[in-house]
Amino acid sequence: MVPGIRFSPFRFTLLALPALAQAYLFLWIRRGILSSRRSGSPSGAVRLAALAMGLLLAMNACMLFMPVPWTDPPWVWRTIFFYLPAVWAIGSVFSAFVLGLVHLAHALARGIVRLFSATSSPPMDPGRRQFLTAGIVGFAAAPFLLSAYGATHGSKACEVSEVSVPFGRSMRVVQLSDIHAGVYMTRREIRRYVDQAEALHPDLLVLTGDFISNSMAFLPECLEETARVAARYGTFAVLGNHERWYGTNRELQTTFRRIGIPLLVNSHRVIRTEQGLFAVAGIDDLRNGHADLEKALGGLKPVVPVLLLSHRPEIFPQAAAHGIPLTLAGHWHGGQIKLGLAGMGISLAHLRTPYPEGLFRINASRLYVSRGIGTTFTPVRLNVPPEVTLLHLT
Repeated sequence: MVPGIRFSPFRFTLLALPALAQAYLFLWIRRGILSSRRSGSPSGAVRLAALAMGLLLAMNACMLFMPVPWTDPPWVWRTIFFYLPAVWAIGSVFSAFVLGLVHLAHALARGIVRLFSATSSPPMDPGRRQFLTAGIVGFAAAPFLLSAYGATHGSKACEVSEVSVPFGRSMRVVQLSDIHAGVYMTRREIRRYVDQAEALHPDLLVLTGDFISNSMAFLPECLEETARVAARYGTFAVLGNHERWYGTNRELQTTFRRIGIPLLVNSHRVIRTEQGLFAVAGIDDLRNGHADLEKALGGLKPVVPVLLLSHRPEIFPQAAAHGIPLTLAGHWHGGQIKLGLAGMGISLAHLRTPYPEGLFRINASRLYVSRGIGTTFTPVRLNVPPEVTLLHLT
Protein backbone atom coordinates (compact mmCIF):
# COMPACT_ATOMS: atom_id res chain seq x y z
CA MET A 1 0.00 0.00 0.00
CA VAL A 2 1.25 3.48 -0.83
CA PRO A 3 2.07 5.40 2.41
CA GLY A 4 -0.50 8.02 3.32
CA ILE A 5 -3.18 6.71 0.97
CA ARG A 6 -6.34 5.11 2.35
CA PHE A 7 -7.95 2.57 0.04
CA SER A 8 -11.46 1.41 0.89
CA PRO A 9 -14.53 0.22 -1.03
CA PHE A 10 -16.40 3.33 0.11
CA ARG A 11 -13.76 5.68 -1.29
CA PHE A 12 -13.64 3.80 -4.57
CA THR A 13 -17.42 4.09 -4.74
CA LEU A 14 -17.13 7.84 -4.15
CA LEU A 15 -14.74 8.05 -7.09
CA ALA A 16 -16.55 5.55 -9.33
CA LEU A 17 -19.90 7.35 -9.12
CA PRO A 18 -18.56 10.71 -10.41
CA ALA A 19 -16.49 8.86 -13.04
CA LEU A 20 -19.54 7.04 -14.39
CA ALA A 21 -21.67 10.18 -14.12
CA GLN A 22 -19.15 12.26 -16.02
CA ALA A 23 -18.83 9.63 -18.73
CA TYR A 24 -22.61 9.82 -19.16
CA LEU A 25 -22.54 13.64 -19.13
CA PHE A 26 -19.74 13.60 -21.71
CA LEU A 27 -21.97 11.63 -24.11
CA TRP A 28 -24.65 14.32 -23.75
CA ILE A 29 -22.10 17.12 -24.20
CA ARG A 30 -20.51 15.40 -27.19
CA ARG A 31 -23.90 14.93 -28.85
CA GLY A 32 -24.77 18.56 -28.19
CA ILE A 33 -21.48 19.81 -29.64
CA LEU A 34 -21.65 17.65 -32.75
CA SER A 35 -25.29 18.61 -33.44
CA SER A 36 -24.67 22.33 -32.94
CA ARG A 37 -24.43 24.35 -36.11
CA ARG A 38 -22.43 27.05 -34.30
CA SER A 39 -19.43 24.84 -33.56
CA GLY A 40 -16.52 25.89 -35.76
CA SER A 41 -14.48 22.79 -34.89
CA PRO A 42 -16.74 20.17 -33.27
CA SER A 43 -13.98 17.58 -32.82
CA GLY A 44 -11.72 20.11 -31.11
CA ALA A 45 -14.52 21.19 -28.73
CA VAL A 46 -15.22 17.54 -27.90
CA ARG A 47 -11.55 16.92 -27.09
CA LEU A 48 -11.43 20.07 -24.94
CA ALA A 49 -14.51 18.96 -23.00
CA ALA A 50 -13.00 15.51 -22.45
CA LEU A 51 -9.73 17.04 -21.23
CA ALA A 52 -11.47 19.42 -18.80
CA MET A 53 -13.69 16.69 -17.35
CA GLY A 54 -10.78 14.27 -17.01
CA LEU A 55 -8.67 16.90 -15.26
CA LEU A 56 -11.43 17.73 -12.77
CA LEU A 57 -11.95 14.03 -12.05
CA ALA A 58 -8.23 13.48 -11.49
CA MET A 59 -8.01 16.45 -9.12
CA ASN A 60 -10.95 15.14 -7.11
CA ALA A 61 -9.34 11.68 -6.95
CA CYS A 62 -6.19 13.22 -5.49
CA MET A 63 -8.26 14.85 -2.75
CA LEU A 64 -9.90 11.50 -1.93
CA PHE A 65 -6.76 9.40 -1.79
CA MET A 66 -3.75 11.64 -1.14
CA PRO A 67 -2.87 13.53 2.06
CA VAL A 68 -2.93 17.29 1.41
CA PRO A 69 -0.74 19.06 4.03
CA TRP A 70 -1.21 22.57 2.56
CA THR A 71 -2.25 24.25 5.83
CA ASP A 72 -3.04 27.75 4.57
CA PRO A 73 -3.66 27.91 0.81
CA PRO A 74 -4.75 31.27 -0.67
CA TRP A 75 -8.48 31.36 -1.35
CA VAL A 76 -7.90 31.53 -5.12
CA TRP A 77 -5.94 28.27 -5.12
CA ARG A 78 -8.39 26.67 -2.70
CA THR A 79 -11.22 27.51 -5.11
CA ILE A 80 -9.44 26.27 -8.23
CA PHE A 81 -7.67 23.17 -6.94
CA PHE A 82 -10.07 21.94 -4.24
CA TYR A 83 -13.57 23.44 -4.29
CA LEU A 84 -14.09 23.41 -8.07
CA PRO A 85 -13.26 19.69 -8.58
CA ALA A 86 -15.30 18.70 -5.50
CA VAL A 87 -18.36 20.70 -6.53
CA TRP A 88 -18.09 19.39 -10.07
CA ALA A 89 -17.84 15.78 -8.83
CA ILE A 90 -20.91 15.81 -6.60
CA GLY A 91 -22.87 17.97 -9.04
CA SER A 92 -22.12 15.58 -11.90
CA VAL A 93 -23.67 12.66 -10.02
CA PHE A 94 -27.00 14.42 -9.49
CA SER A 95 -26.92 16.00 -12.94
CA ALA A 96 -26.43 12.60 -14.58
CA PHE A 97 -29.30 11.25 -12.49
CA VAL A 98 -31.58 14.07 -13.67
CA LEU A 99 -30.59 13.58 -17.31
CA GLY A 100 -31.11 9.85 -16.95
CA LEU A 101 -34.67 10.45 -15.78
CA VAL A 102 -35.26 12.85 -18.68
CA HIS A 103 -33.88 10.29 -21.13
CA LEU A 104 -36.07 7.54 -19.65
CA ALA A 105 -39.19 9.74 -19.73
CA HIS A 106 -38.50 10.69 -23.35
CA ALA A 107 -38.04 7.05 -24.36
CA LEU A 108 -41.28 6.04 -22.60
CA ALA A 109 -43.20 8.89 -24.24
CA ARG A 110 -41.95 7.92 -27.69
CA GLY A 111 -42.84 4.29 -27.05
CA ILE A 112 -46.39 5.19 -26.00
CA VAL A 113 -46.86 7.43 -29.05
CA ARG A 114 -45.70 4.66 -31.39
CA LEU A 115 -47.90 2.11 -29.64
CA PHE A 116 -51.14 4.10 -29.95
CA SER A 117 -50.50 6.06 -33.13
CA ALA A 118 -51.09 4.49 -36.52
CA THR A 119 -49.03 7.10 -38.33
CA SER A 120 -45.56 8.40 -37.61
CA SER A 121 -45.42 11.60 -35.59
CA PRO A 122 -44.66 14.82 -37.48
CA PRO A 123 -41.19 16.34 -37.13
CA MET A 124 -40.77 18.58 -34.09
CA ASP A 125 -41.01 22.33 -34.58
CA PRO A 126 -37.49 23.94 -34.31
CA GLY A 127 -38.74 26.49 -31.77
CA ARG A 128 -40.20 23.78 -29.57
CA ARG A 129 -36.98 21.77 -29.86
CA GLN A 130 -34.93 24.78 -28.70
CA PHE A 131 -37.32 25.34 -25.79
CA LEU A 132 -37.05 21.70 -24.68
CA THR A 133 -33.27 21.75 -25.07
CA ALA A 134 -33.02 24.87 -22.92
CA GLY A 135 -35.20 23.20 -20.28
CA ILE A 136 -33.03 20.09 -20.23
CA VAL A 137 -29.86 22.20 -19.92
CA GLY A 138 -31.45 24.07 -17.01
CA PHE A 139 -32.35 20.83 -15.23
CA ALA A 140 -28.84 19.48 -15.79
CA ALA A 141 -27.22 22.67 -14.47
CA ALA A 142 -29.34 22.90 -11.30
CA PRO A 143 -27.40 20.19 -9.36
CA PHE A 144 -24.14 22.05 -9.96
CA LEU A 145 -25.68 25.26 -8.61
CA LEU A 146 -27.00 23.38 -5.56
CA SER A 147 -23.57 21.82 -4.99
CA ALA A 148 -21.90 25.22 -5.18
CA TYR A 149 -24.44 26.55 -2.67
CA GLY A 150 -23.81 23.59 -0.38
CA ALA A 151 -20.06 24.22 -0.45
CA THR A 152 -20.11 27.99 0.00
CA HIS A 153 -23.11 28.43 2.31
CA GLY A 154 -24.61 25.12 3.42
CA SER A 155 -21.32 23.96 4.96
CA LYS A 156 -20.77 27.27 6.80
CA ALA A 157 -24.22 28.10 8.23
CA CYS A 158 -23.65 26.65 11.69
CA GLU A 159 -26.49 26.08 14.16
CA VAL A 160 -26.31 25.85 17.95
CA SER A 161 -28.38 22.79 18.88
CA GLU A 162 -29.63 22.79 22.49
CA VAL A 163 -30.66 19.54 24.14
CA SER A 164 -31.78 18.81 27.72
CA VAL A 165 -30.82 15.42 29.12
CA PRO A 166 -31.22 13.93 32.62
CA PHE A 167 -27.85 12.94 34.04
CA GLY A 168 -27.86 13.35 37.80
CA ARG A 169 -25.48 16.32 37.75
CA SER A 170 -26.45 19.80 36.51
CA MET A 171 -23.99 21.33 34.04
CA ARG A 172 -23.59 22.82 30.57
CA VAL A 173 -21.71 20.54 28.18
CA VAL A 174 -20.62 21.74 24.75
CA GLN A 175 -19.79 19.15 22.11
CA LEU A 176 -17.68 19.75 19.02
CA SER A 177 -17.36 16.85 16.62
CA ASP A 178 -15.91 16.04 13.21
CA ILE A 179 -13.93 19.25 12.75
CA HIS A 180 -11.99 17.77 9.82
CA ALA A 181 -9.28 20.42 9.74
CA GLY A 182 -7.88 20.62 6.24
CA VAL A 183 -8.14 22.64 3.06
CA TYR A 184 -11.92 22.88 3.54
CA MET A 185 -11.64 23.77 7.25
CA THR A 186 -8.85 26.26 7.86
CA ARG A 187 -7.65 27.52 11.22
CA ARG A 188 -9.58 30.75 10.71
CA GLU A 189 -12.81 28.79 10.21
CA ILE A 190 -12.12 26.56 13.23
CA ARG A 191 -11.60 29.71 15.30
CA ARG A 192 -15.10 30.89 14.37
CA TYR A 193 -16.68 27.67 15.65
CA VAL A 194 -14.55 27.67 18.79
CA ASP A 195 -15.62 31.26 19.48
CA GLN A 196 -19.24 30.07 19.28
CA ALA A 197 -18.48 27.26 21.73
CA GLU A 198 -16.70 29.62 24.11
CA ALA A 199 -19.63 32.05 24.05
CA LEU A 200 -21.86 29.28 25.42
CA HIS A 201 -19.83 29.27 28.68
CA PRO A 202 -19.56 25.48 29.02
CA ASP A 203 -18.80 23.71 32.26
CA LEU A 204 -17.35 20.91 30.16
CA LEU A 205 -16.11 20.79 26.55
CA VAL A 206 -16.00 17.42 24.79
CA LEU A 207 -14.44 16.65 21.41
CA THR A 208 -15.70 13.48 19.75
CA GLY A 209 -13.11 12.74 17.10
CA ASP A 210 -12.13 13.35 13.48
CA PHE A 211 -10.07 16.46 14.17
CA ILE A 212 -8.37 16.21 10.77
CA SER A 213 -9.40 15.45 7.23
CA ASN A 214 -6.47 13.74 5.51
CA SER A 215 -3.21 15.03 7.00
CA MET A 216 -1.70 15.18 10.48
CA ALA A 217 -0.23 18.57 9.55
CA PHE A 218 -3.55 20.15 10.57
CA LEU A 219 -3.86 18.56 14.02
CA PRO A 220 -1.71 20.96 16.12
CA GLU A 221 -3.50 24.12 14.94
CA CYS A 222 -6.89 22.46 15.38
CA LEU A 223 -6.11 21.49 18.97
CA GLU A 224 -4.58 24.87 19.75
CA GLU A 225 -7.84 26.53 18.78
CA THR A 226 -10.07 24.17 20.77
CA ALA A 227 -7.76 24.51 23.79
CA ARG A 228 -8.75 28.20 24.04
CA VAL A 229 -12.12 27.27 25.57
CA ALA A 230 -11.92 27.64 29.35
CA ALA A 231 -14.43 25.10 30.68
CA ARG A 232 -14.76 24.75 34.45
CA TYR A 233 -14.34 20.97 34.42
CA GLY A 234 -11.95 20.92 31.49
CA THR A 235 -11.83 19.59 27.94
CA PHE A 236 -11.73 15.90 26.98
CA ALA A 237 -11.28 14.23 23.61
CA VAL A 238 -11.50 10.87 21.86
CA LEU A 239 -10.03 9.79 18.54
CA GLY A 240 -11.91 9.27 15.30
CA ASN A 241 -11.23 7.10 12.28
CA HIS A 242 -9.35 9.89 10.47
CA GLU A 243 -6.80 10.16 13.28
CA ARG A 244 -6.37 6.39 13.14
CA TRP A 245 -5.97 6.51 9.37
CA TYR A 246 -3.31 9.21 9.25
CA GLY A 247 -1.65 9.27 12.67
CA THR A 248 0.40 6.94 14.83
CA ASN A 249 -0.19 6.33 18.53
CA ARG A 250 3.02 8.10 19.43
CA GLU A 251 2.43 11.30 17.47
CA LEU A 252 -1.21 11.49 18.52
CA GLN A 253 -0.43 11.10 22.22
CA THR A 254 2.49 13.54 21.96
CA THR A 255 0.44 16.22 20.20
CA PHE A 256 -2.52 16.04 22.61
CA ARG A 257 -0.20 16.03 25.62
CA ARG A 258 1.82 19.01 24.37
CA ILE A 259 -1.28 21.12 23.83
CA GLY A 260 -2.84 20.03 27.11
CA ILE A 261 -6.06 18.30 26.05
CA PRO A 262 -6.64 14.97 27.84
CA LEU A 263 -7.11 12.17 25.32
CA LEU A 264 -9.29 9.32 26.54
CA VAL A 265 -8.40 6.05 24.84
CA ASN A 266 -10.33 3.34 26.67
CA SER A 267 -9.95 5.30 29.89
CA HIS A 268 -11.83 7.70 32.14
CA ARG A 269 -11.42 10.68 34.43
CA VAL A 270 -13.42 11.21 37.62
CA ILE A 271 -14.45 14.84 38.24
CA ARG A 272 -15.56 16.25 41.57
CA THR A 273 -18.36 18.83 41.64
CA GLU A 274 -20.45 20.49 44.34
CA GLN A 275 -23.20 17.97 43.46
CA GLY A 276 -20.94 14.93 43.71
CA LEU A 277 -18.66 12.91 41.45
CA PHE A 278 -19.17 12.10 37.79
CA ALA A 279 -16.90 10.45 35.22
CA VAL A 280 -15.98 11.22 31.64
CA ALA A 281 -15.03 8.01 29.80
CA GLY A 282 -13.79 7.63 26.25
CA ILE A 283 -13.20 4.71 23.90
CA ASP A 284 -11.09 4.28 20.80
CA ASP A 285 -12.66 4.31 17.33
CA LEU A 286 -14.91 1.28 16.99
CA ARG A 287 -13.70 0.23 13.55
CA ASN A 288 -10.15 1.51 13.11
CA GLY A 289 -8.97 1.53 16.71
CA HIS A 290 -9.15 -0.96 19.57
CA ALA A 291 -12.28 0.07 21.45
CA ASP A 292 -12.68 -1.49 24.90
CA LEU A 293 -15.64 -0.23 26.90
CA GLU A 294 -14.94 -2.56 29.84
CA LYS A 295 -11.45 -1.11 30.18
CA ALA A 296 -12.75 2.45 29.87
CA LEU A 297 -15.16 1.86 32.77
CA GLY A 298 -12.76 -0.19 34.87
CA GLY A 299 -12.83 0.70 38.59
CA LEU A 300 -15.84 3.03 38.40
CA LYS A 301 -18.53 2.61 41.05
CA PRO A 302 -22.11 2.18 39.81
CA VAL A 303 -23.26 5.26 41.77
CA VAL A 304 -20.99 7.55 39.69
CA PRO A 305 -22.83 8.76 36.55
CA VAL A 306 -20.77 8.33 33.38
CA LEU A 307 -20.62 10.55 30.32
CA LEU A 308 -19.28 8.30 27.54
CA LEU A 309 -17.48 9.73 24.52
CA SER A 310 -17.28 7.64 21.36
CA HIS A 311 -16.61 8.83 17.84
CA ARG A 312 -19.04 6.29 16.39
CA PRO A 313 -22.52 5.98 17.92
CA GLU A 314 -22.92 2.23 17.38
CA ILE A 315 -21.57 1.61 20.90
CA PHE A 316 -24.91 2.82 22.27
CA PRO A 317 -26.66 -0.55 22.87
CA GLN A 318 -23.61 -1.77 24.77
CA ALA A 319 -23.42 1.50 26.73
CA ALA A 320 -27.10 1.24 27.62
CA ALA A 321 -26.57 -2.32 28.84
CA HIS A 322 -23.96 -0.92 31.24
CA GLY A 323 -26.43 1.68 32.50
CA ILE A 324 -24.48 4.65 31.14
CA PRO A 325 -26.90 7.60 31.26
CA LEU A 326 -25.42 9.60 28.36
CA THR A 327 -23.27 8.79 25.32
CA LEU A 328 -22.04 11.48 22.92
CA ALA A 329 -20.89 10.65 19.40
CA GLY A 330 -20.58 11.99 15.86
CA HIS A 331 -18.99 10.49 12.75
CA TRP A 332 -21.94 10.48 10.36
CA HIS A 333 -22.33 14.26 9.78
CA GLY A 334 -26.09 13.66 9.61
CA GLY A 335 -25.43 12.32 6.12
CA GLN A 336 -24.00 15.69 4.99
CA ILE A 337 -26.31 15.67 1.95
CA LYS A 338 -29.96 14.95 2.77
CA LEU A 339 -32.67 14.73 0.14
CA GLY A 340 -36.21 15.62 1.10
CA LEU A 341 -38.06 18.05 3.34
CA ALA A 342 -36.67 19.22 6.67
CA GLY A 343 -37.16 16.51 9.27
CA MET A 344 -38.23 13.99 6.60
CA GLY A 345 -35.07 13.70 4.54
CA ILE A 346 -32.97 10.68 3.67
CA SER A 347 -29.21 10.43 3.33
CA LEU A 348 -26.52 7.78 3.00
CA ALA A 349 -26.02 7.93 6.77
CA HIS A 350 -29.69 7.13 7.36
CA LEU A 351 -29.21 4.00 5.23
CA ARG A 352 -25.99 2.88 6.92
CA THR A 353 -26.67 3.37 10.64
CA PRO A 354 -29.64 3.52 13.04
CA TYR A 355 -28.01 6.57 14.66
CA PRO A 356 -27.34 9.16 11.92
CA GLU A 357 -28.04 12.31 13.98
CA GLY A 358 -29.92 13.62 16.98
CA LEU A 359 -31.17 12.16 20.25
CA PHE A 360 -31.87 8.45 20.87
CA ARG A 361 -33.01 6.52 23.92
CA ILE A 362 -32.80 2.97 25.24
CA ASN A 363 -34.56 2.68 28.62
CA ALA A 364 -32.91 5.29 30.87
CA SER A 365 -29.84 5.70 28.63
CA ARG A 366 -29.56 8.40 26.00
CA LEU A 367 -27.35 8.98 22.99
CA TYR A 368 -26.78 12.25 21.19
CA VAL A 369 -25.16 12.16 17.73
CA SER A 370 -23.78 15.47 16.52
CA ARG A 371 -23.83 16.47 12.84
CA GLY A 372 -20.35 17.90 13.39
CA ILE A 373 -18.92 21.10 12.01
CA GLY A 374 -16.66 19.87 9.21
CA THR A 375 -17.09 17.89 6.01
CA THR A 376 -15.41 14.85 4.52
CA PHE A 377 -14.90 13.60 0.95
CA THR A 378 -16.75 16.67 -0.35
CA PRO A 379 -17.13 20.19 1.11
CA VAL A 380 -20.85 20.15 0.27
CA ARG A 381 -23.59 20.15 2.91
CA LEU A 382 -27.22 20.24 1.81
CA ASN A 383 -30.12 20.24 4.26
CA VAL A 384 -27.69 19.18 7.01
CA PRO A 385 -26.18 22.30 8.63
CA PRO A 386 -23.10 21.98 10.84
CA GLU A 387 -23.76 22.20 14.55
CA VAL A 388 -22.23 23.20 17.85
CA THR A 389 -24.13 21.25 20.50
CA LEU A 390 -25.08 22.63 23.91
CA LEU A 391 -26.35 19.94 26.28
CA HIS A 392 -28.13 20.99 29.45
CA LEU A 393 -27.51 18.12 31.86
CA THR A 394 -29.90 17.91 34.80
